Amino acid sequence: MNTTSDSADSSALSLSRERPAHTSSGYTMLLVLLLTLVAIGIGIWQLTGGNIALGAGLIAAGTLAFLFILCGFYLLQPNQAAAILLFGAYKGTDRTHGLRWVLPWLTRTKISTRIHNITSDRIKVNDLRGNPVEIATNVVWRVTDTAQALFDVANYMEFVEIQIESAVRAIGARYPYDDLEHKEVTLRGDAEVVSEELEKELQDRVTRAGITIDECRLTHLAYAQEIAQAMLRRQQAEAVIAARSKIVIGAVSMVENAIQLLSEKGVVDLDDERKAAMVSNLMVVLCSEHSTQPVVNAGSLYQ
Repeated sequence: MNTTSDSADSSALSLSRERPAHTSSGYTMLLVLLLTLVAIGIGIWQLTGGNIALGAGLIAAGTLAFLFILCGFYLLQPNQAAAILLFGAYKGTDRTHGLRWVLPWLTRTKISTRIHNITSDRIKVNDLRGNPVEIATNVVWRVTDTAQALFDVANYMEFVEIQIESAVRAIGARYPYDDLEHKEVTLRGDAEVVSEELEKELQDRVTRAGITIDECRLTHLAYAQEIAQAMLRRQQAEAVIAARSKIVIGAVSMVENAIQLLSEKGVVDLDDERKAAMVSNLMVVLCSEHSTQPVVNAGSLYQ
């Protein structure tokens, strides 16, 4: 029973894979169509000449052949394919563009294999830290397996649009929007990495529909309106703190070098109290946001 079930599953799976269809060139059949017209013309000539049986037979046979051949013609443009079906059974796909011909009882379902371009709507997603952000993406895709696109999903174009939204939500929740310390991958700071992850995620989702993703890029990324102002203030505060931290580190290094050089060159001999005063004054000068006013000491060092 398991063997039968497995074979049935494999048979059903094979129906969802594209294979070449057995079709003919329409130009060759066009010549045959012209021959049927010649046969009809000969039949009319025989009918008028008194040979009623032969004339009627040629006219009837020619007319039936003409209608039979005429019903089998169809056109395919470049980057267009036609799935051939016999009473609902998939018989293959014709990708040869131009005038084509197939047996009239075989139905043709055309499908475009051209490159499609979709820009998604702005989707609100919670990032890794729970902050709501708006994300939009542009996706370039095409149909590579016509059988899967037509028979494995109800509507392959709607399927792609829905999977784009699902992939954006999955990737948006995987990374934080921003990280001032640059210690992790972020949506804003690593757009190329995020786009590659999004393309891979989307490809995994649409492969079952015979779709290939050629390119995927973020086109919009921002905090949601309800928290945009608050997050802007937070970013500004974090930026100020980071800048101040670097200023303090630099000022301490400069003060340390100044005291060391003064001692080494013997310019002045400072005790601990005067060193502390000098450090305080230099730190104020170096860390202040406003220009300082110099004070000239006309007395001694200790006055």
